[in-house]
Amino acid sequence: MTLEQLRIFVAVATREHVTQAARDLNLTQSATSAAVAALEARYQTKLFDRVGRRIVLTATGKAFLVEARSILARVAAAETVLDDLAGLQRGQLALAASQTIANDWLPAFIHRFNVAHPAITLSLAIGNTEQVAGLVREGGADLGFVEGRVDDPLLALQAVADDELVLVGPIGHALCDGKPVTAGALKRARWVLREQGSGTRAMFEQALEGLGLRLADLDIAFDLPSNEAVRSAVEAGAGVTVISRLVVARALKASTLAIAAIAFPPRQFYSLRHREHHQTQAAREFLRMVGEAGAAASGSPSLRGA
Repeated sequence: MTLEQLRIFVAVATREHVTQAARDLNLTQSATSAAVAALEARYQTKLFDRVGRRIVLTATGKAFLVEARSILARVAAAETVLDDLAGLQRGQLALAASQTIANDWLPAFIHRFNVAHPAITLSLAIGNTEQVAGLVREGGADLGFVEGRVDDPLLALQAVADDELVLVGPIGHALCDGKPVTAGALKRARWVLREQGSGTRAMFEQALEGLGLRLADLDIAFDLPSNEAVRSAVEAGAGVTVISRLVVARALKASTLAIAAIAFPPRQFYSLRHREHHQTQAAREFLRMVGEAGAAASGSPSLRGA
């Protein structure tokens, strides 16, 4: 059994399709099929059943997939350690971040790191807070950056920046007339919110509790899976929303959105790393850059003035 056979088996099992796996692995279909067939012949067992045009894992295949993934993960970890011995002269750094951070805060740090360490290959996955935490927990990302705290004993959290939530609506909306916003006014408004699992939504729910309200008390038109979609919907007149000032900074400057007179508790952006995984020099260096910028001035990348 070779590592290449394991890699091919996992790809085929994940996609349940030989042709797609071969294309993604940049192999021929015959080479991909041969690798799986060699495993089955060597151990005299069947790993896949054919169902119509699809293939599905047998019970043996399912059990083997767990072990194969574990082996490949350990190999990847070993390669990371070896790359790390070369310092910052080569290697990879996988980042994951929630949308507000990925779109409006993290790119400046990625650029700064890339200029300083061009030999390190950076990748970035974007999701909501729950998805980012899952990627770090499962080893899909070396570092995560999220809005708000994550309660997971496997993950180490470190505050890296401050953020400000604002209530915004289209120009001329009743909530944005400069008068203090009351709980009753919040209940009468129509809302557009981020989806369940979003850090922004979770923080808004906490703020509502402080006002004696729940999401169920609000008239929610719909929720959307991205900050851009929420902002565009509010600009189009679909309702009001609570969102990071970073996300709507340009819209406020262009006077397509207005801020309501209500303050929300400040929130923090946090970095996430797995407590039990090897932390590479690249990951430590990226966190150092982020930490230095945050300490340089509570305002430097402090987000309050963005």
